[in-house]
Amino acid sequence: MSLTQEQYDSIMHDYQVKRSRHENELRARRAEVYAKIPEYRTLDREIPALGASTLRRMLAGDFSRSGEAASDPVLDLKRQIPVVEEKKRALLAQAGFPADYLEPHYDCPLCRDTGYRDGVKCSCFIQRESAVLSRESNLGKRILTENFEHLSYAYHKGEDLVSYRRAVAAAVSFADSFGEGCRNLYYYGSTGTGKSFLSTCIAERVIGRGFAVRYFSAGALFDRLAALSFGTGTSREALQDFTADVYECDLLILDDLGTELTNTFVTTALFSIINERYLHDRPCIISSNLSLQDLQKRYSDRVFSRITNSYELYRFSGEDIRILKKRERLAHS
Repeated sequence: MSLTQEQYDSIMHDYQVKRSRHENELRARRAEVYAKIPEYRTLDREIPALGASTLRRMLAGDFSRSGEAASDPVLDLKRQIPVVEEKKRALLAQAGFPADYLEPHYDCPLCRDTGYRDGVKCSCFIQRESAVLSRESNLGKRILTENFEHLSYAYHKGEDLVSYRRAVAAAVSFADSFGEGCRNLYYYGSTGTGKSFLSTCIAERVIGRGFAVRYFSAGALFDRLAALSFGTGTSREALQDFTADVYECDLLILDDLGTELTNTFVTTALFSIINERYLHDRPCIISSNLSLQDLQKRYSDRVFSRITNSYELYRFSGEDIRILKKRERLAHS
């Protein structure tokens, strides 16, 4: 999925706008130089004239002799051009213009505002792509602080730390190999032990690699689906568009499963989502405070079976990190 065609076209349009702006600026600088240094315009015209003269000589087979040495039109042109360019540089310097005043300028010199270098996305394109995908992910500014660079092991101890390290290692592997196969992760366990944080860490890295991520809290997702399915003033097309986004995004993150008001509609929708993504090899990450036993009791056996058989299961335990951080702040205040 990654960028939609509309999003890609928008980015490429922005590059075209940048190139047009710089071309207009270059024309304005050139007009300024021509007005101040009329001789420069004459020299600018001399190089094309030399090229045309060389072509005529080559077509006419004019390899005349100068003394004993044959005069090659191409070699003559190669000798003449640097002389003209040097005169132009001297005129610019005498008039107080920088040496590169009439060179093209770019927002990104690496790709020259095309978005690509040697057929590969330039770093500036990847940054734009990531910004677009971040906005679409529903994560907001969370990915600025909830990422692997800000991950800490300071709030886990003993067996809790061992389990957390194992989950982090799997998360890094999941993010770095994303796109090379389908893996699903199920995080469950105590409140505030890093499940949502680790999910966002994965999202930030996957988005940075150009994949489309959608993040939803379980409550928000099912409320939205219910509103589109049963609400007044909604259209079938709106429901189809939303479900297509949920089913087809590169990575779906469903956070806090079990906090929503569970009913038959929710159970059916949940199975439909995880089953559809499973059948089409589209990865999913689910986090929940529910134990595996509670998961089976709350939802259908089909949901429980699909998750336990097709997801990697990671149990989180320990004290609530938010409470620990609050204690730290109070202790230092």
